Amino acid sequence: MATEPTTLQEAVLYFASPDNCREYIVPRRWPNGVTCPTCGSDRVKFQPAHNRWQCAVHHDRRQFTLKTGTIMEDSPLGLDKWMPAMWLVASNRNGISSWELHRALGVTQKTAWFLLHRVRLAMQDEKTGGKIGGGGGEVEIDETFIGGKARNMHTERKQRYQREGRNTGGKAIVMGMLERGKTVRTAVIPDRTKKTMQPVIRENVQKGAEIFADEHLESWKMPGEYYHNVVNHLECYVDGNVHTNGMENFWSLLKRGINGTYVSVEPYHLFRYVDEAAFRFNNRLPLSDADRFSYLVRKITGKRLTYAELTGKTEQGPNTEDVPF
Repeated sequence: MATEPTTLQEAVLYFASPDNCREYIVPRRWPNGVTCPTCGSDRVKFQPAHNRWQCAVHHDRRQFTLKTGTIMEDSPLGLDKWMPAMWLVASNRNGISSWELHRALGVTQKTAWFLLHRVRLAMQDEKTGGKIGGGGGEVEIDETFIGGKARNMHTERKQRYQREGRNTGGKAIVMGMLERGKTVRTAVIPDRTKKTMQPVIRENVQKGAEIFADEHLESWKMPGEYYHNVVNHLECYVDGNVHTNGMENFWSLLKRGINGTYVSVEPYHLFRYVDEAAFRFNNRLPLSDADRFSYLVRKITGKRLTYAELTGKTEQGPNTEDVPF
């Protein structure tokens, strides 16, 4: 058995072998032994000539591969491209663009774009750990605006936002909740009203937690449910233990990826890029690149994203190209 990779170079060489791919993925996908993705039966037999398994129970889709029932299902790309691509996404602090990936893998930019969004689906947080801030934990809550600067907008677009009375300047709003020293939760929200923000906080933050926020807290605070601390950024950014510097750090990483790597992001897909940044933030050091990649491989099962869903073809949605806000 070959030694599992610890660097990108080792990963490219390791996953070039179908046998290595199988030895790496099987124990992470099926820790208790291979089972049929359709019926769950463990009465399966491996067919080495075709690199697939067949279920002994008679039903549709008896034969399956490592890709079946994962984000990779029905993809014509081999695991020798999928696995290094996942390694690159998991290990690059600022992300990797579809243009970079298409050059690295030798696939089209359109294929690389679709592949990246499917990997981001695997990165989404299922919130299996329950709510954050339990046991009186300290939670920072903040919002940020993602989008182009008003001075760079076309005059007609800028005037439209002024007529509509938008105080966001046409930008998207991302809300973040960070338990200090632990994990961050995020949500793309339509506005900063109490009606919008309070349900998101209740869904993610345990009642009784100590909340740290900026002056906008006055618009949504819940005194009977949480302990509130506020720092007025018009006066200072740190007041003893009261600050939102942890969330500001995450916003810096998120915007560095969006502005520096992706350059422009379609608002329709923004939540996917936010999920990607949150995954890397929540699985940061001391986890190594190999550990982070291993965890990502464990999350690929039971998730599916078709090209029609991604591009909004199943319902009214945007075109396939990412464009500036």
